[in-house]
Formats: sequence, structure tokens, C-alpha cells
Amino acid sequence: MLQHKKYLQKGVKVLATIVAITVSRFAFKNRFYYDENFLLNYRNNFIKIFARREKVMDSMRKNSSKVVDGIERLAQRSLFKAAGLTNEDLQKPLIAVVNSWNEVNPGHKHLRELAEFVKRGISQAGGTPLEFNTIALCDGIAMEHDGMRMVLPSRDLIADSVELMVRAHGFDAMVMLASCDKIVPGMLMAAVRLNIPAIIVTGGPMQAGKWRDRNNLNSGDAYEMVGAYYAGKFTLEDLAEFEDCVCPGVGSCSHMATANTMSTVTEALGMSLPGCGTTAAVDAAKLRLAEESGRKIMELLAKGITPRQIITRESIVNAIRYVLAVGGSSNATIHLPAIAHEAGIPLTVDIFDELSRQTPHISSLTPGGSYTIHDLHRAGGVQAVLKRLEPQLHLDALTVSGQTVRQNLAKVVIKDEDVIRPLDNPYHAEGGIAVLKGNLAQNGAVVKQSAVAEEMLTFTGTAKVFDREEDAMDAIYHGRIKPGDIVVIRYEGPIGGPGMREMLGATSAICGMGLDKQVALITDGRFSGATRGPAIGHVSPEAAEGGVIGLVQDGDIIKIDIPNRSLELLVDEDELERRRAKWVPRPTTEIGYLARYAKMVNPIYKGATLKIDC
Repeated sequence: MLQHKKYLQKGVKVLATIVAITVSRFAFKNRFYYDENFLLNYRNNFIKIFARREKVMDSMRKNSSKVVDGIERLAQRSLFKAAGLTNEDLQKPLIAVVNSWNEVNPGHKHLRELAEFVKRGISQAGGTPLEFNTIALCDGIAMEHDGMRMVLPSRDLIADSVELMVRAHGFDAMVMLASCDKIVPGMLMAAVRLNIPAIIVTGGPMQAGKWRDRNNLNSGDAYEMVGAYYAGKFTLEDLAEFEDCVCPGVGSCSHMATANTMSTVTEALGMSLPGCGTTAAVDAAKLRLAEESGRKIMELLAKGITPRQIITRESIVNAIRYVLAVGGSSNATIHLPAIAHEAGIPLTVDIFDELSRQTPHISSLTPGGSYTIHDLHRAGGVQAVLKRLEPQLHLDALTVSGQTVRQNLAKVVIKDEDVIRPLDNPYHAEGGIAVLKGNLAQNGAVVKQSAVAEEMLTFTGTAKVFDREEDAMDAIYHGRIKPGDIVVIRYEGPIGGPGMREMLGATSAICGMGLDKQVALITDGRFSGATRGPAIGHVSPEAAEGGVIGLVQDGDIIKIDIPNRSLELLVDEDELERRRAKWVPRPTTEIGYLARYAKMVNPIYKGATLKIDC
């Protein structure tokens, strides 16, 4: 390789001489006029230009040069060559194409093709793309059974696996492809941790499903359909027909659940190109965005723009305001603090409530509203929402476009005034998420208030307590939950699960049975972004930590007051002390990754990040 570079430099000098003579001939209308000074200056300038380009290219190879340059790296070069690379490939920056393709997850099944366009863009711009894969669990498939305990822990495992692969092989920059709930934040965490130039290409939303006279269906409707069946509203034949229509193809589930929340948050943060977050999975524009992202990463590398210059406290505040404005998933209250933690930025769930009081809910999207993610795209997408929020944003925040938020928004047009309403005519005066506190949740609990019916914003009910989601669902389906009840599901937190399952099965059962305006649910677990109704989660401290939720008994009265941010167990302190004295932590029988996770995970209000010193 060193010899190859030496020959290349000699070749440049010869080429420079030839070019100088050719230019001289052309200048004098093909009469050979040999001006020695002219030729010498032209030749030297040509060599200087090449040298500057070579110097820039070397500065773009700070990591890979340590792996492949020099006599001592003969073995490493030979192994790269065994994988099909050439000397020319190894002289260019090595760009990781971090994919999460698999055949299991519909949100990720199309990413293999998308990666080809990313690689094409990288090659066009002078880089050497090298693709590897990481895991990508499907929340929907893992829902309502033991598999859901694996999903949140996978986020940190994804971040760790990307870190290990990139650092081991000396990549200079990376383009990351992801679509779904935990994969996108896992990639963002890895990007900030590694802090090499990075850009994310999100896979895009699935098309909406259609069945009979119902349009704009999504996977959340499939869960509610089960409850509707148990309520006697549909037959088994109806269900069989419905399940073939509700999810019509690849892409992330087509509502503003966690996958689309985090994909669009990535754009709002500035870590994907404008338009990427809402462009559909099957849209050819997604392929063009992928190719452009491949070219753009080389520009970011040349300019030395890294994730920690983009993901700052200011850009995170912008992203939180975006989530609140569109009624995004409550899981953003877990993932954004975790991303901030990787950047060394202190952030807790409390900032969501602070900003929610200032940020109106201006886009009413399913599951809480009537518009879809595709309607949002047609209205101008993430950039149009940010344009509407412009007076509240940090406009000097940098993005992977190479421009600031202000520059990106300069020519943005809002194309539908109802899909994205004006700030003075919102759907709700406050943002989509509220943080409740009280004796039942001293460190906080989270509710997606934009998806709660007005009559349920304040509610006092009787506790029905369950230590597993499956037991609660059985009670709901078989009529043991009545109007006026509050379903309490505990020991589902990050430690107690372990893994903090989503309670979509239980909330969908309540909605499907027609009880969402008469029954509330409280848990130390999480909720899917597809959840609607009075569902209060992330209760902290969780039951496994000795939190008050572990002391609740059947028949206790609980008062929910979302406007006043209150969650109170109406049991006197003396009685709680008697119960606390009798409380015994549940033993864990976990082995493997979940056993380690339970020992390492931080509380949910800190983003369920992993402890370093445990």
C-alpha cells in the first residue's frame, strides 16, 4: 500500500506536466508554444492542489489510518483484502453503514435495499462503505408476552454493539439505518458516545391499513380488535379478515407511536436530513434520501462535524417541544434523557412537564387524534412543525444538513393549517405529555394527556391490583373490571420486570371493551406509543425498589388529577407504614442478560440508562 501511494504521487507529477503542456497548446490555438515558466507554475499548482486534497483526505482518515497504514499493518490490510477491498479502497475513509435489517421486523425488512443506496452515495463522494448489522426487536411482535421484557434492554445492547464494532475496526464515520422503537434511540446513543461524524436514515412509516369502511388503520387497532371481539362486537371471521388488512406492508407502524415518534425526533434533533422522518418506507424519495445521506456523511467528515456538536441541550429542548406539539409517545421521556446522558447533559423527566406547560399541542395524530403520519408528511412533515414552533426554538442549533435550524426553516411552507395548527389555535393549550407526582409517584409518573378524554383528566377510582399484565388482561376480558375501577399493574418496571414491559395489551383491552372513559390504568411499566386513554405509567419509585405502588391493595382509593399534575393514593401514612413493614422484595429467578440488566439499570426517571459502577 505504501508503494502504491508512492507510485500515485509520481503519476500525479507526470499528469501535471502533461496537463500543463495541453493547456499551453490550447491557449495558443494549438500552436506549440513552450513557455517554461508557465508550464512550471501550472505543474506546481496542480501538484499543490492534489497535495491539499490528499491532506484533506488524510485528515478524514484519522481512525482508519491507525488500522491500515504502515508496514506494521500488513496483516490488517490482508484481512480487509480477503473481504474484497483494494489498495484504493483502503486509502479512502472507511465509512460504517450500520444496518439493522432483518426478516422478522416489518419496520426493518426493507433496510437492506435502503443500505445499497446509502453505500452508493458514500462511494460517489469518495468514501469506502462497509456494512454491518445489529439486532432490531419488533415491539409489536414481542407485545403481551415474556418477549416484551427483552425490548427496552435491547436499546442499550444495540448502542454497546455499535460502539464495539466501530471502535474495533477504526471507522472514520457512520451512516446508521433504523426504524423502530428501541433501535433508533440505541443508534442515537451510540452516535453520541462514539462522537464520530454520523447521520441516521430512518426507514419510514408503513402505509395505513384499510378494512371494509375503515381507513387509516394501524397495528394499534389490531390490539383493540381483540377487546372488541370479547365485547361481542365482531366474529372470529371478522378478525381473520381484519388481520390480513391492518398492516399492509413494510415500514414502522403508521401512527404516532414510539417508532414514528423517535424517527421524527431524530430529524427534529438534527441527526437526519430534512424530510427523512415522515417519508414513507415505500416512497422512492426514501431511496433518494438514503443516497443523499451517503454523500452528506462525507461532507460532515470533511468539515469535522460530530454528533456532540448537533446533539446539545438546545437541540434536545427543540426535540422535546416537537414531541409535545405532535402528541408523541411517552417513551420519548425515557429515550431523550438516555441520549442526553451519553452526551454528558443532565436531563430528567421533569423537563417534559416544564416544557409541556409552554408548548401547545398543535398536531392531532393517531392514536390520540384523527390524522396520520402520512397526513403530517403531506402538510410539510417535521420541518413544518418546527416552522410553527419557530418562536420557541433554539434556531442556531446545528443539523446534519450542515445548516442550522434557522437556515433549514427559511423556505419551509406549512401546507395544511388543520394538520399543523397555529400556536394560537391549538388542539390543546398544553403539550401532549404530563408528569404527575404525589405519594404514589414521588419521582414522577407519565401520562400522554393529549390521548385522554376530557372527562377522564380528573378521576377517582377503586384500585384493582395485579402483579402481571397477563392477569390484568384476563380480568378485563372476563368482565371483572367495572366502571369506576383503576387497574394497577406493578412489578413491571426496569428492575422488577425486569425489562419494563409495555402495557399495550391491557390498555387496548380496556379500549376495545369500551371502558376507556370509565376505567384508568396505573403501572410502573411503560406504554406503547399506540396507547390511548387514561394510562399512567413510569411510576417511580417502582414496586421492586420499595415504591408505594407496591403497597397498594384492592379496594384502595386513588385520585388522578392530570391538570394539577397529581397522583395520590388516599391511604393515611400510618397504614402505609404498617404495610411497608410487612413488604418483602420479590426474589428474582432471572438468568442471563435480564439478570445483569436488573442489577445495572438506573431508575426510569433517569432514562433507564445503565450504571457504570455496579
